[in-house]
Amino acid sequence: MTGLASKSQLRMSFLRYALVTVPAVVLLGTLSGALSGSGYDNPWFAALDKPAFMPPGWAFGAAWTLVYILLGLSLAMVLHARGARGRERALVLFGLQLALNLAWSPVFFGMHEMSLALSLIAAMIVVAVAMILFIWRIRPLAALLLFPCLGWLMLAAALNFQILVLNPGAETLAPGAASTDISL
Repeated sequence: MTGLASKSQLRMSFLRYALVTVPAVVLLGTLSGALSGSGYDNPWFAALDKPAFMPPGWAFGAAWTLVYILLGLSLAMVLHARGARGRERALVLFGLQLALNLAWSPVFFGMHEMSLALSLIAAMIVVAVAMILFIWRIRPLAALLLFPCLGWLMLAAALNFQILVLNPGAETLAPGAASTDISL
């Protein structure tokens, strides 16, 4: 059978991709944060001085959820663009950006490596810009969906930098660590 797909068939194809990519990206992001103890409940993080422009804790969950949803939708659009020139490069950049993104919480909150986390964010920003440029050639709407992600990464980089400046030596601290001594 040789024929073109109808508009409804194309929509359903995109929806099938999105039904997998959106929950998968949101789940991966949520697991990365949860398994690394990210957030204000982390005793080490709670003990740090924060910059005046630090958003409230609930804003991080809301913003990252939105960012991951947009990333998942963008990925679905690129996956749906079969045969598009540069699609493979865009997917590789997407995978690299997501891997760097998922590594940040364990590095910052789990390992307390603020300098390394700042380097990861810088790399994420560079890869996100390249990813946006490649995806723009394939699906401009998919690239536009990535601008909030880029903006949030820039805010996260500024926060990471300011927390690093406000807390010299905090990478070696481990407040909240429970004692293993047995008292008699």
